[in-house]
Amino acid sequence: MFSVDVKKCIGCGQCIKDCFVKDIDLINGKALIKNKACFKCGHCIAVCPVAAVSTDEYSMDDVVEYNKEKFFIEPNNLLNFIKFERTIRQFNERAVENEKILKIIEAGRFTQTASNAQNVNYIVVKDQLQEVRKITLEVLNNLGKHILENSTNILYKRYARMWIKMYDEFITNPLGVDNLFFKASTLIIVTSENPLNAGLASANMKLMVDALGLGAVFSGFFTKACEGNSKIKDFLEIEENQNVVTCLVIGYPNVKYLRTVPRKEANIIWK
Repeated sequence: MFSVDVKKCIGCGQCIKDCFVKDIDLINGKALIKNKACFKCGHCIAVCPVAAVSTDEYSMDDVVEYNKEKFFIEPNNLLNFIKFERTIRQFNERAVENEKILKIIEAGRFTQTASNAQNVNYIVVKDQLQEVRKITLEVLNNLGKHILENSTNILYKRYARMWIKMYDEFITNPLGVDNLFFKASTLIIVTSENPLNAGLASANMKLMVDALGLGAVFSGFFTKACEGNSKIKDFLEIEENQNVVTCLVIGYPNVKYLRTVPRKEANIIWK
């Protein structure tokens, strides 16, 4: 439950104004959280000027007091940081430390979710990465053969031939060329009942990947293999109601980029 320390509360009403579901009343000059419509967003904790609000459902150790010096990011620096993001497909053999993996997931954990559902899940694959690679390539190989036999789409057929070639190379030499996970040391697979929530979390996770000096590629081949096929989800023990939204292939880059790159102009409609 969320509660108010009446000894601290000054009755300013800030939490009442900021409560979207109107679950807080002012009683005898003190805020009272009813905990009926509350969906635990924590705005009341964040907005209270005297830190009078707390909860016993989450760890209050997560709460950090605002400090401009530690929290502020200069807008142009942030934009340059985003522009400098690259998809990494060259990794060295250095393993990603668990401390960094947990910090990446922390960036996902604190991403806003619809109705504060916090229904995003994370599967970290390190020790069994080769097994996941094998199953994924088997699925893609079968999918590729099906496409070649049934589709006239040129792009689909190009990918189909690529998947079959990747599978054949793996069977011939499992430790050779890797155009699926690019010899990275770690996968973080992000799932949710709500794909938007998982997508938003993944975007924040990618920013943290770069901030930690790591590199990542979102594996579209992996998520494609998970569509309509249970083999990978069964192996990873992903519940049936969970959508596999992203797979971050993470490692230490074996390439150094020296500048940003151009992009096409934004398509903007002003009303």
